[in-house]
Amino acid sequence: MKALASNSVRIFLALLLALGFGLGSAGLAQAASGDDVTWTVRTASNAFGAERTSYNYTVNPGAKIEDAIVIANRGGAALDLGVYAADGYTTESGQFDLVVGGATSVGIGVWVKDSTESVTVGPGQTVEIPFTLTVPQNATPGDYAGGIVTSLVQPGDTNGINVDRRLGIRIALRVGGDLRPSLAIEGQRVDWSGGLNPFAGGDATMSYTIHNTGNAVLSAQQTAAVTGPFGWLRSEAGAIEAPPQLLPGESWKVTVPVHGVAAAVWLAATTTVTPVVIDASGSMTNLAPIVSTANGWAVPWTLLAIVAALVALVILTPRLRKRRRMQQQAREDARVREAIEKALGATPTAS
Repeated sequence: MKALASNSVRIFLALLLALGFGLGSAGLAQAASGDDVTWTVRTASNAFGAERTSYNYTVNPGAKIEDAIVIANRGGAALDLGVYAADGYTTESGQFDLVVGGATSVGIGVWVKDSTESVTVGPGQTVEIPFTLTVPQNATPGDYAGGIVTSLVQPGDTNGINVDRRLGIRIALRVGGDLRPSLAIEGQRVDWSGGLNPFAGGDATMSYTIHNTGNAVLSAQQTAAVTGPFGWLRSEAGAIEAPPQLLPGESWKVTVPVHGVAAAVWLAATTTVTPVVIDASGSMTNLAPIVSTANGWAVPWTLLAIVAALVALVILTPRLRKRRRMQQQAREDARVREAIEKALGATPTAS
């Protein structure tokens, strides 16, 4: 199932994961239907539970876990499905996803071994595929995420293009040891833009990156504000949406608009991020807030242009008046000299 013709292109039509909100009370997830192809996956009922929506384990380094995934063919034709594990990550849209088949995994995708790499499931048939998760002795403590995937590769409507439908269930793993949840605010900046009205203020845009620098899955609560010099002219940002649950090492870019910011020349943009630790049961614990400040310019160029014009007028007006008087005096002196010269030229010479 994993090997495709060399001239084929993989299109991943659907990746449906039971991410703690599986379809059905038993963690059931159903693949997109098409051409009478429908199958579902769910967690097996065993000592870990009967109606789990995902796999959640808390173990120490060196531990071995044995579990299973249940696959049911709801269609009218036999299905040849690939079965494999993969590491998880957070996409740019904030959704949980798994690396594609054949891509490199370094955690759960390597530690989970299925009892088979492929399985044929007859129409109306249900099969249970055991798997083993072995945590290395030298595994770093903290949170890991991945999933176990079933995959159906079929020819697409276009020649040379295959469609890979994937359906899987998330695996959340916490390896025991020193848990060090930590977030950092990086690359913070503030930009301001105003209109032609120098007294109407403008809009500021705060941007920064939240980086999970610890070893636990984290989300965060955020507040932001912009002030002028000495903390004056404070403008609060509106409600800021919480970032997705970030795995250790992951980052999330945040852009926050702040409206009605005065053109105070020099701005201070302050962000407060409160890390939120999420455990396997879904309960949340707030950590100490992190505060970061960035500075930027909010120059009222229209107002400065008006002030500059007024200053220039104040400075230049006396000079222009003085120059005009000097020019008038020079013209008067020239007129007098010319009159004297004419008068002297008209005086008779003595005989």
